[in-house]
Amino acid sequence: MPKIARAYNNRDGQTSEMLSYSNSFRYEQQSYSYSSSSYRRTSKAEYDERYRHLREENRHNKRPRKRKTLAQSIVSGSIILFLFACVMPFAFNNITKAMFVPTPYKNIQTDLKDLSFPTHNYLSNAWSMGNRDFRFAASEKNAQMVPVKENVNMPVLQSELTNLMAQYPTIQPSVYVWDYETGNYVDINASKVYATASIIKIPVLIDLFKSIEAGQVSLEETMPLTEYFRTEGSGSLQFKAAMSEYTIDKLAELMITESDNSATNMLMTRIGSMVDVNQAIRDWGLKNTEVQTWLPDYAGTNHTTAREMGRMLYNIDENDKFLTQESRAKILNYMGHVHNNRLIHAGLGAGAVFLHKTGDIGTMLGDAGIVIAPNGKKYIVVILANRPHNAIEGKDFIVHASELIYNYMVK
Repeated sequence: MPKIARAYNNRDGQTSEMLSYSNSFRYEQQSYSYSSSSYRRTSKAEYDERYRHLREENRHNKRPRKRKTLAQSIVSGSIILFLFACVMPFAFNNITKAMFVPTPYKNIQTDLKDLSFPTHNYLSNAWSMGNRDFRFAASEKNAQMVPVKENVNMPVLQSELTNLMAQYPTIQPSVYVWDYETGNYVDINASKVYATASIIKIPVLIDLFKSIEAGQVSLEETMPLTEYFRTEGSGSLQFKAAMSEYTIDKLAELMITESDNSATNMLMTRIGSMVDVNQAIRDWGLKNTEVQTWLPDYAGTNHTTAREMGRMLYNIDENDKFLTQESRAKILNYMGHVHNNRLIHAGLGAGAVFLHKTGDIGTMLGDAGIVIAPNGKKYIVVILANRPHNAIEGKDFIVHASELIYNYMVK
């Protein structure tokens, strides 16, 4: 055999039998090797010795793992602790605490829908006349209505109202109060969506006057009362003769002062449709107010929030860029002659003026308006109350809450 071949064959003490083509197996502590040219029995000790060299060679060829120095460990730990310290307080206050830490106020509950579906307000959609209509949601950037200029919460008044709520366990209220003089406010479930009942007539009235200012409608034009518009519920038009003519001005007056449902449906048709009214509401910057059915809405599908209703009242009264002075004066005149004075109005002191609109569908009772006290104190108040059907406790709560608010504001 040539020298080079012999050297290769005897490398690390291995014999040529290991390098030849072979198959090996172990049976009863013996190892057998078969080659194409020869057969030889190999002991277990020889077998283990041969592969020990291979294991040692592989172990020496492995690259050693780099271990972190003490400084590197300190830096890594510091970064992790910093991120933990920044993220955990935010997560606890905004998620964990809201979901699992009980609130001391039994009637104030976490809105799990907002936590579970944070993007549900990104698109606005409505079911109208058998069709699903999708629109972009409201945007604050180009909103026609300005936000209410809030200052700080009124904790004493909020505490008094919370104690009152505890006396009415079957009533689930939403309360929003805003002081014109200081900008201070009270918010109890004010961003929670409630059925509006007839309070939805406020945005319908606003959209009517926006259409009048755009030259699309006139207060002097008339509409006939057809059977298509005649409907039950509140209002006197349901008892009038068919094809009687009424001016837009008279219909608007009846819609607010008598809460007339037939007049409301006639006006919504005149200014377009429910879809048009809803798009106008989005243009104003309101996300949670929507008209989904004609009046009466016993199912409570038309909805709003106390905060958005307060914003509407604020813009009617204060925003001369949203409505003209003439339109605002006309709207407030209607609201100053509402016949129903059994809710918030019943809790006010003698001589107080209340410009408002009420709503009642049995399971929800509400009132929203602007209070002007004899001493000049002025504030917005919205109270919406879910209740057992027609339960008198709903009315009692609103009256007593109004009394608490009035006494606090005028003192």
